[in-house]
Amino acid sequence: MGVTTLISLNELNKIFPEYGFVKLIPTSSGIIDTTYKAYTKDKGYILKKYEREIPARIERDIELLDELYSTGLNVPICLEQNGEWYLYKKLQGTHPSNVKSYHIQALARFLAKLHKQASKKSCDSNERVENEVTEALDYTKGNYFSYYKKFEFLKHFTHKNDALIHGDIFKDNTIFDGKKIGVIDFIDSACGTFAYDVGVALVGFDVRERHQYFINLFLKTYNQHAPKKLNKKTVLKKMKIAASFYALKRVYKYKNTFRARELLR
Repeated sequence: MGVTTLISLNELNKIFPEYGFVKLIPTSSGIIDTTYKAYTKDKGYILKKYEREIPARIERDIELLDELYSTGLNVPICLEQNGEWYLYKKLQGTHPSNVKSYHIQALARFLAKLHKQASKKSCDSNERVENEVTEALDYTKGNYFSYYKKFEFLKHFTHKNDALIHGDIFKDNTIFDGKKIGVIDFIDSACGTFAYDVGVALVGFDVRERHQYFINLFLKTYNQHAPKKLNKKTVLKKMKIAASFYALKRVYKYKNTFRARELLR
């Protein structure tokens, strides 16, 4: 999230006149797509403008969110569109800071239900993600060679496609209202394995701080509800790949080696 395209409260009310917005707050994290928090007197919304030419992915994202919402998953459905602006339901709660056991259990239940729903449909390929890895490695090799040596093994990055996965469940893509979890930002979801999706989420929730306990707790909860069980050895392998993948992404997209080091520790 973040803001690239500026919009005023007056302009917003002209775009969506039936709502009567009284407050508009720009978000501060993220640099790809423009995201605001918009409020009426009694409700909150998310206002979004995609700063990329991805109309097919936006349409698929809206359909996916509707489908997941209908199964009881707490995700932000799209309420309206006008031109380049999209208005989403705002989930109640806050991003988790200090991760507790109940966060891990809620995360595991959410992913298990998501994967169970996703497994009902086929998924074509993850070629887009693999191409992103190739481009990022080429850039890093020419500009951050010492980091490239850490990421070089990712040139073989590929995996069997279980189904469509979120692939980016870090803490700032989750909202907790008490012990209830909501997950946002499905726009870059792609085909992949459930084990990789789990690996990303565990890295994103800093489980390495309490490594064995959180992983064991996650797997115990996840395997009770998931379409297929995962073992710790597989998850640990995927966590290493996920950490390196997102460290590479931070070096390539954001030129941020400090945040890359956070993931490589």
